[in-house]
Amino acid sequence: MNDAVEPHSDQIFHRFLSLLRYTRQHSSQMIAEQGIRPREFSVLRFLWECAPATVGQVQDFLHKSASTTSALVAQLEEANYVTRTRSLEDNRVVIVELTPLGRDKAESTPLGGLPLLRRRLGKLPKERLVQIGTVLEEIQHLMEVADSE
Repeated sequence: MNDAVEPHSDQIFHRFLSLLRYTRQHSSQMIAEQGIRPREFSVLRFLWECAPATVGQVQDFLHKSASTTSALVAQLEEANYVTRTRSLEDNRVVIVELTPLGRDKAESTPLGGLPLLRRRLGKLPKERLVQIGTVLEEIQHLMEVADSE
């Protein structure tokens, strides 16, 4: 390997590892301190900011399948963070709303890790998002990772 490239590629690799470690540590810390996983917290924050929402809107927010989203919403309902009701206009549509406990959890849990990244990415200019997207796409390709759920 080219000596001039190797230190730089090694720095990039270690920065990537640092990000992975941070997300795992933050996730573990959130579970230990708040009793909630980052994805669950993201849904609570989404509902806090956009409530009420349909299960389909939550699914779009998460970029997950209908079954994965339904299972997650069911877990949040079981924990008494959300309620699900059928729409009066269309019985096929399920509305998800925060309970008082869910609202308190969304308001009191510090924003960090992936939820913070999601929020801050949304505030970047389109040109910067395109650049970041291109780099991440290249990393996916280098790691032979296909787009998934």
